Amino acid sequence: MIIPFIDAHVHLNTTSHAKMMKALEYGVSFLSINTDIPFFPSLKEQERVILELQKKFPNQVLHVTSFHNSLPWGTPQWREDVLSQIKKGLDNGAVGVKIWKNIGMDLRTSTGDFIMVDDDHMDPIYDFMAQNNVLLIGHQGEPRNCWLPLDEMTVDSDRNYFASHPEYHMYLHSAFPSYERQMQTRDSMLEKHPSLRYVGLHLFSMEWSIEEVALRLDRYPNTMTDLAERICHLQLQAKENWNAVRDFCIKYQDRIIYGTDVIDDGSMEDRALNNRFEELWKFHYRFFASNEEMIAPEFKGVFKGLQLPEEVITKIFKTNAVKTYGFKV
Repeated sequence: MIIPFIDAHVHLNTTSHAKMMKALEYGVSFLSINTDIPFFPSLKEQERVILELQKKFPNQVLHVTSFHNSLPWGTPQWREDVLSQIKKGLDNGAVGVKIWKNIGMDLRTSTGDFIMVDDDHMDPIYDFMAQNNVLLIGHQGEPRNCWLPLDEMTVDSDRNYFASHPEYHMYLHSAFPSYERQMQTRDSMLEKHPSLRYVGLHLFSMEWSIEEVALRLDRYPNTMTDLAERICHLQLQAKENWNAVRDFCIKYQDRIIYGTDVIDDGSMEDRALNNRFEELWKFHYRFFASNEEMIAPEFKGVFKGLQLPEEVITKIFKTNAVKTYGFKV
């Protein structure tokens, strides 16, 4: 494997040292992404944990901050509160700000309308980030599988997740905004703020089609994308059209960032968590670096590794994260 490399999408919500020692063994640095998720600790607690890890493991962990929406939507008080949260996170060393799918899939106005990511009330937030060169990273919507019945989903990882989280399974919630609207409002936000630096997480939530991802990378030159929890979708497409996936990775080699999306929430013992990291790192690297025939746990069938040039692998696993997030390696 390329050493050192960067796992640029994790959620380190405990101060356990074992994962850090495993990362040191592999020469890995982490980007931990604070997120306003109901089953996560509070954003304040997530920030406390990451700052403690950074003190004990300097230069090995960077983090992204986020914000909650506790005040009435769109009011001047709400705007000032969100900006205050963002500024405090940046003052604590955050290298960017995350906006999560609760905007578009959960939060509503006082009249019951869904708040979408391109809502005009968000413009001052985006303007502040653009004017101050603050990176925005976004998880908008969900995989397209989210809008399909379980037995029509393309990969088991989605099927298992949405079976466990029916509150996010949009096939069951027809009154919620459609997948197409989620993608359109994300695109609208980028069009309204062309100077905003943005990372479209999870392959822009367009994991089902590298052609659609490519369209966004072409249309919005200030954007990057990451692979977190979506590599199996690349593998599925490689099963059907290996050349297209390989060509996509080579063409956009400067725009793709590696990450696993592993959640460290204390539910796994240290050994199990470390095994999870180790298995994913090796399996993912093998997919990008070798030309071996492989199988994935998320779907049936055989696909072949992409055997990318070493300089492309280095960019995906390290250089692009250094460039985007400011790692020192």
